[in-house]
Amino acid sequence: MANAEHSGRPAEAFGATAVGGTRARLRAARLGLWLLAAVLAVRQVALVLTTPSGERLTDLETWVGPEGVLHVSGSLYDSTEFTGTPFGGLVLKPLTRSAEQTLGWGWTFGTLLLLVVALALIAARALPQPVGRRTALLAAPVAVSLLMMSLPVRNTLWLGQTSIIPVLLVLLGCFVAHGQRAGGVLVGVAAALQPTLLLFAPLLWLTGRRQAATVTAVTFASATALAWAAMPQDSAAYWAHHLSGVGLGGPADALANQSLHGALLRLGLEGPLEIGLVLLLGAVVVTLGLRRAVHYARDGQLLLAVGITGCAAIAVSPTAWQHQLLWVLLTVVGRVGKRARDRLVWPVAVVLVMTLPAKMMLPNMAFLHPLRDNVVLLAALAAATAVPFLGRTSPYFRDPVPTPYAPPVPARFAFVPLLPFLRRVLIRPNLLLEMLLIRVTYAAYAKVRLAATGGSNEAGRARAEEHGQQILDLERVLHLDIEHAVNHAVVKTGWLREFFDFYYTSFHFIVPLTVLGLLYWRRPVHYRWARSALGFATLLALVGFWLYPLAPPRLMPDLGIIDTVHGVQDFSQPDYGTLTALTNQYAAMPSLHFGWSLWCGLVIAIIAPRAWMKALGLLHPLFTAAAIVATGNHWILDAAGGAVVVVGGFGLTYLFQGPRARTVTAAVEEEGKKEVSSGQPVPEKDRTPS
Repeated sequence: MANAEHSGRPAEAFGATAVGGTRARLRAARLGLWLLAAVLAVRQVALVLTTPSGERLTDLETWVGPEGVLHVSGSLYDSTEFTGTPFGGLVLKPLTRSAEQTLGWGWTFGTLLLLVVALALIAARALPQPVGRRTALLAAPVAVSLLMMSLPVRNTLWLGQTSIIPVLLVLLGCFVAHGQRAGGVLVGVAAALQPTLLLFAPLLWLTGRRQAATVTAVTFASATALAWAAMPQDSAAYWAHHLSGVGLGGPADALANQSLHGALLRLGLEGPLEIGLVLLLGAVVVTLGLRRAVHYARDGQLLLAVGITGCAAIAVSPTAWQHQLLWVLLTVVGRVGKRARDRLVWPVAVVLVMTLPAKMMLPNMAFLHPLRDNVVLLAALAAATAVPFLGRTSPYFRDPVPTPYAPPVPARFAFVPLLPFLRRVLIRPNLLLEMLLIRVTYAAYAKVRLAATGGSNEAGRARAEEHGQQILDLERVLHLDIEHAVNHAVVKTGWLREFFDFYYTSFHFIVPLTVLGLLYWRRPVHYRWARSALGFATLLALVGFWLYPLAPPRLMPDLGIIDTVHGVQDFSQPDYGTLTALTNQYAAMPSLHFGWSLWCGLVIAIIAPRAWMKALGLLHPLFTAAAIVATGNHWILDAAGGAVVVVGGFGLTYLFQGPRARTVTAAVEEEGKKEVSSGQPVPEKDRTPS
């Protein structure tokens, strides 16, 4: 017995140490997230304050400017700049006057930041139960950070808006207020500030909080009547002349109006047909949205129910401006998908939609413009009517079908620090999530590439040309300066010029996307490995663009290279190198035209089962190298730089994930043979990947 007790103490001590270490890591993570939230808040305020005075806090100027609401004796709506309800004007007018007389912008920013933090804390506390300790500790700072990054909050800070107040009032009424009467008053005041939030009254009624629903309706009616008695002219203008806000602020068909009314106007519909469609679609959205919200509220997911109802309110509102769209972000708490690989699709999509411009979500193609222009509205409609959020009673709510992983493959060198969270997955990733992330990543890459340096001014141009001369001098030393000779030889041969022009402009994106698509469908294990290598190579190339802006041969004035793709350049123009606003003409070193083609060739050569396929794959980088030199778009050493970043990409993939192990595929094939020979699936516990 003594030995048993003695042997048990170290185990207990070890367990206590492990628990203590976990708590310490959680505390450190929480502190880091709070610091991140603080940095984001300071950054947002700094961005606003460093903007010219005429372009910032424009909605605040509506109140305190020389012709603002506080200094005008007529109607609030004489200028159509004020878009709130008469009750909003009645309540906020004295508060704004007090702010103007005391702390001005400091009061505005302080108040808005406090409101954002309060909103995040309430949302974090309202997460659907059960919630793990890690989630409970980290939810609040993550919520603050997401709110600070979201377009509605950034727009609110930029404009000096108060539209976050109705959202906060609804959350206070649903989750903080003691008693149904207090909750109903808060939600009713929110509806008086933003009328479509009256949809929360039927939600409260149908979920058993009938007193709160009644008080909400009475409070809304009382506040509206009070404003009508105090400001009859303004009330008539808002409710009758402007039809609950229609025609106030910007044009109703502006992209900032993410409502059904705005979307139909952008599609060219107007008049009775448009009004009829708005009423019909609005009735459908409200019916489906409230039905779903009631279901999830009864299921114990009240925060999700609140978000769904808010999304329905966005859709049916005559005008739903960007600073009024926070309801979509609340639906991020909903869980979608039975499999672990699908669980991130909805939250990632919501976060991207609510934090990034729509142009980063979808390519700039004409047939996609209706989707791109209404991406937030579509997200709101999906949340309100279609997304199959899981109920808490579902066995997959807490435990989705796990993702199968291959056994870790040790690196060839002992010092390689493999990252444990980059385990090798045996199934293909979710296609929608993968396409979304690839699109957003490429959009970010394009922005960084465009910003990385120098062709937009004389100093940048001179620097890029100086680097071009350095490359040319080095090539002459190495006897590689063949660009002029190759370019002029190709120009003299018409069919060859057309071939290389076509190859340069057509295959740069088509081939890598085709390789990725085939790997995704036929070789999912290899897809992840190859995609990671491509991503690392592109990231390394961005560093090169930033550190070493380089003029390609076609943009070296004294070299005599003919630009076969873009046409003759007028070197007398100071901005001749900026051919378009879409790309940085001096991001030439390293050449990703060659780098991506080399990646394609190597992947095909490694994975393709037949020799002729491998040879065909390796021809692509060869033709690409000839094309980039023949068209005057790159130096020979640019291609060498592209090869370096591709090798670096594969090296980093090896460093973080280990080698591309054949044992992974062998393990999967062996399990398949076991199932075939036995006629029954292999038990989960006996599967190699797990």
